Amino acid sequence: MKTRIFIVLLTSALILSCQKEEKQDPFEISNNRIGLLTHEIKINQLDSVFASDSIVTISGEKSLSSSNEIEIYEKGGAKLLVLEAKNESDPTSTIENIQIIDARYKTHTGLSSESIFKEVKDHYTISKINNTLSTAVIFVDSIQAYFTIDKKELPREFQYTTDIKIKASDIPDSSKIKHFWINWDSN
Repeated sequence: MKTRIFIVLLTSALILSCQKEEKQDPFEISNNRIGLLTHEIKINQLDSVFASDSIVTISGEKSLSSSNEIEIYEKGGAKLLVLEAKNESDPTSTIENIQIIDARYKTHTGLSSESIFKEVKDHYTISKINNTLSTAVIFVDSIQAYFTIDKKELPREFQYTTDIKIKASDIPDSSKIKHFWINWDSN
């Protein structure tokens, strides 16, 4: 009896050790994760996360923005992401905002920077919509994301004012996402 248990345990151990380790999709967007980047990664660890990519830091003094931005490029030159640290002067700070540039980054439903509003509306609950001077900002809390849609895509009555409340039903399904952001501020 002991030999049978030993054989079963040994066989189980061999089967488990031979199974392929599930590899993280480098372009999957999920809660607290974008590919290999997680909400716990510190700025000084980015070079190991993006070892095969180029990292460019843009200083706030040279740009109109007061915060430092970190741009991630593929070795071939395509821009992938724009990262903003929670505390720009601290190399041990984590990431607060991520702009998704490359359309290969997708949620499990296929939502990417090249999606249209219908894809957001059909797969996610919209938390709120803000009306700004040039865009409608759509918040989706379940994936820690917000999207901008150019007001030129909206009906005329919304294009030149911030006084009118925009509802999801006011946004045409075919409206293209202008910007796709992930916000890890609440972590």
